[in-house]
Amino acid sequence: MNRGFTVVVPARMASSRLPGKPLADIAGKPMVVRVAEQAARSAARAVIVATDHPDIVAACAEHGVRAVMTRADHASGTDRLAEVAATLSLAADEIIVNVQGDEPLIDPALIDRLAGLMAESGVPMATLAHPIHCAADVFNPSVVKVVLDRTGRALYFSRAPIPYARDAFAQDVNVLPPELPVLRHIGMYAYQAGFLSTYTSLTPAPLETFEALEQLRVLWHGYPIMVATVADAPPAGVDTPDDLERVRALFAARSKND
Repeated sequence: MNRGFTVVVPARMASSRLPGKPLADIAGKPMVVRVAEQAARSAARAVIVATDHPDIVAACAEHGVRAVMTRADHASGTDRLAEVAATLSLAADEIIVNVQGDEPLIDPALIDRLAGLMAESGVPMATLAHPIHCAADVFNPSVVKVVLDRTGRALYFSRAPIPYARDAFAQDVNVLPPELPVLRHIGMYAYQAGFLSTYTSLTPAPLETFEALEQLRVLWHGYPIMVATVADAPPAGVDTPDDLERVRALFAARSKND
């Protein structure tokens, strides 16, 4: 039974493809506020924005969203979460769900699913995946794949096509065998707060460097990552100006229907 969890939303002002992304207006509110409001529809007992910029703190305060300042030199969002956990003196077994600050359409049910998995399994870290049905996605290095053991723990994450159906792909790489369990990793994580400080002490792994996948550091050092498999991909986040316009149109359509 989940005794409660905290959602942390890392939000950096720097973005090469969409400058000032966290403060981009979506139907009258900054994007980071929209993300926090969506996360607050989950069962989380607290939603906190973690940022390195005072303008984001001010925007959150204006809309009643709790925000904390963190250092600007963090190498990853996980490092930023570790600082938040330490600043707030969270208990070692407190569950933290990391929701990216560019996911204004995130489904609150996914947040609850991930937090529930953490509470039930007792692992230090968990994430999500969904089935891939398109062969092009399997061979696309931008699509991160994950393979699991029989208990649902991650064996490996890769940009390569895993598992590789040797005989079937020798015949046709454009067709997926219907029984092939190919899973796409969904980049949302949950942690035990105490594990975050452990993570920051782990040395980067060679596999992590080759694949450019931060989560491989955890597996390399022998810590388990539990994976919940969901039926469908979540709505895409906001990475580009076109993404932003797509989300704005969705919010505009919602307001007309309300």
